[in-house]
Amino acid sequence: MSTISVKAMTQLDETQPRTRKQDRFPLAGLLALATAGFITLLTETLPAGVLPAMSRDLGVTESAVGQTVTVYAIGSVIAAVPLTKATMGWPRRRLLLLAIAGFAVANTVTAISDNYVLTLGSRLLAGVVSGLLWAILAGYATRMVPAHQRGRAMAVAMAGAPIALSIGVPAGAFLARVLQWRIAFGIMTALTLLLIVWVLAAVPDFPGQGKEERLPLARTFRIPGVAPILFVTLVYVLAHSLLYTYIAPILDRLGMDGQVDAVLLTFGLLSLVSIWVTGALIDRRLRVLMITSCALFAAAVLLLGLVTDAPVLVYVSAAVWGLAFGGAATLLQTASAEAAGEAGDVAQSLIVTCWNLGIAAGGLFGGLLLGTTGASWLPWTALVLLAAALTATVGARAHGFPARSLNG
Repeated sequence: MSTISVKAMTQLDETQPRTRKQDRFPLAGLLALATAGFITLLTETLPAGVLPAMSRDLGVTESAVGQTVTVYAIGSVIAAVPLTKATMGWPRRRLLLLAIAGFAVANTVTAISDNYVLTLGSRLLAGVVSGLLWAILAGYATRMVPAHQRGRAMAVAMAGAPIALSIGVPAGAFLARVLQWRIAFGIMTALTLLLIVWVLAAVPDFPGQGKEERLPLARTFRIPGVAPILFVTLVYVLAHSLLYTYIAPILDRLGMDGQVDAVLLTFGLLSLVSIWVTGALIDRRLRVLMITSCALFAAAVLLLGLVTDAPVLVYVSAAVWGLAFGGAATLLQTASAEAAGEAGDVAQSLIVTCWNLGIAAGGLFGGLLLGTTGASWLPWTALVLLAAALTATVGARAHGFPARSLNG
């Protein structure tokens, strides 16, 4: 064997372990990102499960305590885009740690505050760092893996939100009732501090973008595919918020007022199945999955609108709804990251803004419908919104939700 051949084989042997290391799926780091998402959503929704106790301790009405969730959403809406733009040049891990630390501060203040205004301030801070964290999470996940693993990485990193909805929120509310609502927020702080250590150990750092790489916000909107993805996000989440926020009066109309927890648990468990399916197929079937999600959600809503006195069909509707919704955040954020390319973080901040606008508008518009036409109209309104989402998704064949795999 010649000297050149020996040298070539030696070099090949040396590069093989490095290649295997590069292709190794960074599960620990991605799970840390998923935990950040879990903390974000649980922090947002936890007051909803402990309204009476917070109301008594803070000396305000339950309605006033409910505004701590509204203020959180407002913080996310107003901060996501400007903060993301302002911090695009920052090293990514430093920014991630700063956002996570913001939750530690906000939850600590919420846990110890006896003043309603101070509590509102802490919730606004939590919303602000939430908007920043969600904006960078998707881009962070895709930078940790090669192109052919992006969808799978996004599915893992985004899993924290639906898990928080399906398991974390009921568990957090139960914990707050059994122990004390302040202890529940204290536990959130402890979990956040552990997450900081986890991120330092398992999540790699990446540089921010140079000024010459950054696209103006207006040009981000004009990137092919970004606008339809934002539209689908807004109307899809608006439809979900109409139903999720007002599921109690919807069930009360059907004589199922004592089964809200069971219906939402059904929704949550099937959401977990949806996460698994999305993670397995997203790299090859993103378009099919998004179309299926819209269609299944529409079918669930149609069934819910038609049901009059068949509780089992309500549970079927909740199951199909969960199967449709669980992977939606991953699908929308992956589609946005792929369409926007180098402008991915800005596009993600727009997704966060549209998502929270959908939640806020669902609460407001749903309340107006409930007070005028009654709960029976909520499913039909959601169905119209989902028809628009499905139409836009199908129409975005060239850009947005293209008819090709993420692998090219």
